[in-house]
Amino acid sequence: MKPKVVCVVGPTAVGKSELGIRIAQCFNGEVISGDSMQIYKGMDIGTAKVSKDEMQGIPHHLIDIKEPSESYSAAEFQEAVHRLIEDLENRGKLPVIVGGTGLYIQAALFDFQFSNQKRDDKIIDRLEKEAEDQGIQALYERLAEIDPEQADKIHPNNKRRVFRALEVYESTGKTLSDFHKEQTSGSPFQPIMLGLEMERKLLYERINSRVDLMIEKGLEDEVRSLYHQGLKDSQSMKAIGYKEFIPYFEGEYDFSRSVELLKRNSRRYAKRQFTYFKNKMDINWYDIDPVEKNAGIEKILTDLAGMLEET
Repeated sequence: MKPKVVCVVGPTAVGKSELGIRIAQCFNGEVISGDSMQIYKGMDIGTAKVSKDEMQGIPHHLIDIKEPSESYSAAEFQEAVHRLIEDLENRGKLPVIVGGTGLYIQAALFDFQFSNQKRDDKIIDRLEKEAEDQGIQALYERLAEIDPEQADKIHPNNKRRVFRALEVYESTGKTLSDFHKEQTSGSPFQPIMLGLEMERKLLYERINSRVDLMIEKGLEDEVRSLYHQGLKDSQSMKAIGYKEFIPYFEGEYDFSRSVELLKRNSRRYAKRQFTYFKNKMDINWYDIDPVEKNAGIEKILTDLAGMLEET
């Protein structure tokens, strides 16, 4: 029998963490974080990382496993999740993946196939020199010609991802999109997908309020500390909640503009998350009303009990 895995997905601020903990409590489970930024130590406020008190004694995995100077990928996440699911299954625990990073979750649950091509330092060094001479835009335009589908997913200024996509193509003759399309349609698990959604206006109000609370908790100091560690160009600082403050620190605009952009970018990200999950995976969706939240959670838990018995 394939291992059963429950997965709680949806946009930011919709209430995934609380539901994941309740599921783990009710069904003898442990939580695996499906967030690409909560892996970083010292990035607590901006990633809305669940606190020890909020965990209520439920073990959480793949949180605080990397230094903010380190990189991380969906392929690494996939490998880590597969190891964790095997361990939890052996201990009689239900794996509960909770998060909003769609590609990571899809990769882990549906055996997404990645290029195993090791990095070629010679190619990277050459691409670095070309970027210095011609500008990153020129390399991005080259990628757009070679692999327009992948280029559409990458910001033109994200050198690391532009370089990697070009490097894979030059090393293998295949694009990253080619590798992604080779993924298998099945899953090595029995995934039970639960999606949380909320009326758009209410969700956006929650996002704005969450940002205000992050500011009160000291988000500016958290980001400033990372900035002064020389991490401005690291993968971790590209995250929403962090990148918006760098121009403020460098005098390009004021603090209020940083907060305004953080709220806007968070709302836009929530929309992208929802679109990704709707288009990529077969999910049981539940509309959450903040006023009737507890009743909504109880309904999900009842439904889940039936789903676990059926599979």
